[in-house]
Order: sequence, then C-alpha cells, then structure tokens
Amino acid sequence: MITGKNYIGNQLSATGDKIFKTFNPLLNIENDWDITEASKNEVNQAVQLASEAFKTYSKISGARKATFLREIANEIEALGDALLQVYSSESGLPNGRAMGERGRTLGQLRAFANHVEEGNWVDASIDTAQPEREPIPKVDLRKMNIALGPVVVFGASNFPLAFSTAGGDTAAALAAGCPVIVKSHPMHAGTGEMVASAVIKAAEKTGMPNGVFSNLNSSGIEVGQTLVQHPKVKAVGFTGSIKGGRALYDLAAKRDEPIPVFAEMGSINPVVLLPKALNNRADAIAKTYAGSITLGSGQFCTNPGLIIGIKSQGLTRFVNTLAEDIVKIEPSCMLHPNIAGAYETNKENALAQSGLKVLAGYENSVEPNYARQVVTTVEGDTFLNNPTLHHEVFGPFSLVVQCENKAQLESIISKLEGQLTGTIISDENEISEYSNVVNTLQNRVGRIIFNGVPTGVEVCPSMQHGGPYPASTDSRFTAVGVDSIKRWVRPFSYQDWPNELLPDELKNENPLGISRLVNNVKTTAKI
Repeated sequence: MITGKNYIGNQLSATGDKIFKTFNPLLNIENDWDITEASKNEVNQAVQLASEAFKTYSKISGARKATFLREIANEIEALGDALLQVYSSESGLPNGRAMGERGRTLGQLRAFANHVEEGNWVDASIDTAQPEREPIPKVDLRKMNIALGPVVVFGASNFPLAFSTAGGDTAAALAAGCPVIVKSHPMHAGTGEMVASAVIKAAEKTGMPNGVFSNLNSSGIEVGQTLVQHPKVKAVGFTGSIKGGRALYDLAAKRDEPIPVFAEMGSINPVVLLPKALNNRADAIAKTYAGSITLGSGQFCTNPGLIIGIKSQGLTRFVNTLAEDIVKIEPSCMLHPNIAGAYETNKENALAQSGLKVLAGYENSVEPNYARQVVTTVEGDTFLNNPTLHHEVFGPFSLVVQCENKAQLESIISKLEGQLTGTIISDENEISEYSNVVNTLQNRVGRIIFNGVPTGVEVCPSMQHGGPYPASTDSRFTAVGVDSIKRWVRPFSYQDWPNELLPDELKNENPLGISRLVNNVKTTAKI
C-alpha cells in the first residue's frame, strides 16, 4: 500500500502542504496515489537523525552491515508482484524489465554485503614503529578507510530500482557505514516508498539505528537543494542530466564546507567504425546498432548517440542498412511526458542544425509518450565546427559522422566531451593500424568496448561506470560495482595508538583475518 508519505528515519510523516501525483505514461493518466512533498522541517529531521545514526552506524562491524544489506534485499523480494506493478505504472516499462532491474538491485545489495563481510575493502595499511632508527625514530602508523558521514542519494528517472531508493549509490553508502537520505524521484515516488518500507523493515529487524535511512519526496528542486546545502550532509550521489548534476555540484562547492558530489551525467557514447570491418560486415553491424539505439526507447546512459566512420563504400552500406532497419522497429513508451517532450525538443533542435541530414525516421503515428526514432548524418567538418551536435539527445536518436580521413577521425574524437563509453568496431588485426585513434578515445571515456555495443552495464568489480567530465564529476570513481564504495569513504591514520584501542582492522592480532599491507608486504598474518 502506498501512503504517499515521507520516511523520516523509521517513521512515516506528512507535514508538508504540497501534494503531487505520479504519472502512468503507458496509459497517459495520473496514478491514483497522492504524494506529499517533504517540508523543510522534515528535511531537517531526516538529516539530524542521520547525523545521530552515523555516530553508531559508522562503527558497526562489516558482518552486521552485511546482515542489514542482505535483509534489505530479502524485504524488497518479499514485496513481490505488487512492487513490479507499481514500477510499471510509474515508468511505462514492461514487466520483464521490472523483473530484470529488481534482480540487479538485489544482486547489488548482496554483492556489497559479501564485500564488507570479507573486509579487505578498508585497504588497511600498517607501518610499525622503529624507535631505534637514526637520526629520527620512526613512529607507528596505521591507515584504513572510514565512512564520510550522512549521504544524500538522488533517485534516477530511468532506473526506478537499480539507481534509485535502494540502488547502487544507496547500497554502496550503507556498506561504507554512511546513513543515507534518499531524495526520491518524483516520477516514481510510489515505487520509492515501497522500496523505502523494505529498507526500514530491514533496519528494524537487524537493529540498525533510527535514521540510518530516510526517504523524502519532492516534485521540484527545493528539497534537493536544501539537502545538499545542509551542513550535516557530507556527500551526494546523483544520476541524471548534466544540468541537474552540475547545479548540485555548484551548490555543494559554495558551501562553507564544500562536499563531494558524485554525479553520473550525460554521454553520447561514441562508436568508431573502422573501414575493414565495414567493408566485410556493414549490414550486420548496422542491424546490431539499430537495436542498440532503440533499446528501451534510447533511455540508457550508454545509448550509442554518435557513430563515426571514414567515408567508404562500407560506410555508405552501413548508413543505408541502418536507415532501413531502424524504421522497422516499433517505437516504445518513454518514462514520462516530460522526458518524451524533452526528447522531441532536443531532437528538433538537432535537426535544425545546418548540414544535418535525416537518414531515416519512424513516421507512422504513435501512442502518446512513445518516441519515434531518428538516425541522421553529417560531414566531419560540420560536426567539428558545431558544438551543438556534440550534445546528448536523450532518447532513440543517433548521429553518423562521415570523416574524410583518419586524421579527421582522430581530430573529432579528441574534441569530444568526456563520455562514459567508447566503442571500436574492427576486423581482425585492423585495430593495430589505429593505435592513435584508440589512445585518443581512451582519453575521452571511462570504458572502451571492442566489437560490441555500449548498452548494458555489468555489475562486477572490473566495471568502470564513469568518465571524464561531463560524463561524471570525478573520473577516478565508478558508480557501478563494489568499487563504488570508495566514493563514500576517506583514508584515516592512527599514529602511535594503543593496540587495544585500535579498530579490529588495524590491531596486531588481525582478528578479522583480512589482507593488510604490513611494512610494505601484503599479508593476513598477525604482527
């Protein structure tokens, strides 16, 4: 049951005087439930509770955090089909996608549970004292990662589960020892409340402190702004637009105590088509990319929005096949009328640019909130001289840039903004002739793909989901996989501290049995 209230710690609250509704884009009607926007007092209460909870939650063992995270997964699973139904009614996404995203969310929570239970993530480092060293005795120093403090997580519009209330940012922050305040996305606030109820039940069952988690609703930007500016908030996680992420980043930087904002933002995910590959299999590549461009109405942050190749018969064949195949795919529903409207606006703005040609576009009538796909093409010189063409069109839209030669191809890649992914389509041994292209692309992206599609982000330790700005605000970190825990911690050293007062991770006896760097040697042994 959806109450439309805010979770302030383990209590439901609705003191705000503003009500809004979520929207069913598939049926093109509002959903039945009312959502109450969080009041400023509720925001302050949530942050205060989180700050108090941090004092104890940051000190609990990895084993207890693991129990909490696993119980969150269990409680989300226990919501059953009711969660999937609300998910679909607020997103327009099909049941299969809902089930897949739920599975991903549960998998992330359980992966972080294993990660903190195992314990090596704290990167414990010990340099024992050498009092006899001349001319200056060496002190005893011991270092490990510790939690930053209360974290604000903004739900993502395009992933109501995996990047939202109990998604990757929340799971990583809780694993690190940071209480979390979620600013629920207004497009799927009902889904958010159901997931929040599961988190709260798990917290109560496992004895976590009140305030370890809160969930706040807002249809506008005021609640989010207040949270980011609150002096007791210590970090922010965001997945969304460049405009939104940059606004939060700037707010956080202007605080008396600036805090990190880890924002994963826009990306057009360039795909580089090498000539031999096109000559030998242009049609197959085009068919694959027609599917990737339209997957999920193009509402993935890794959607291939830019395709680059050198003029040739193979590129011409690719362009023609892509144009033929893209219009054979039936359009699908976008997440919300606002997103569908923004797609149309941004698409029309791109199509109005001088020199841009439409290769193909779906022209049949569609239901409200459905996105009609378009593929376009432009000359390399035109693309280089028009930065507007470098911007993301969020939806099933892609631009093919036709270069005169390898030098222009390299020039175009070098002038791109930072991206989440880059892809090279190559024939066997062909890529060795394009080392400069590969190196140039590597400097613009966080993940490089060989002979594949960028859509799809595996949750595993080796995944890098981030990239140079504006793909993310800090390219040193990932938003996916257990390494994303590193965003919510800071290194901390103890100098000449009594052994019995040290955390277990740094004690001589190594009671947790974790791997530590002791006097420059990796070991699990006692000291």
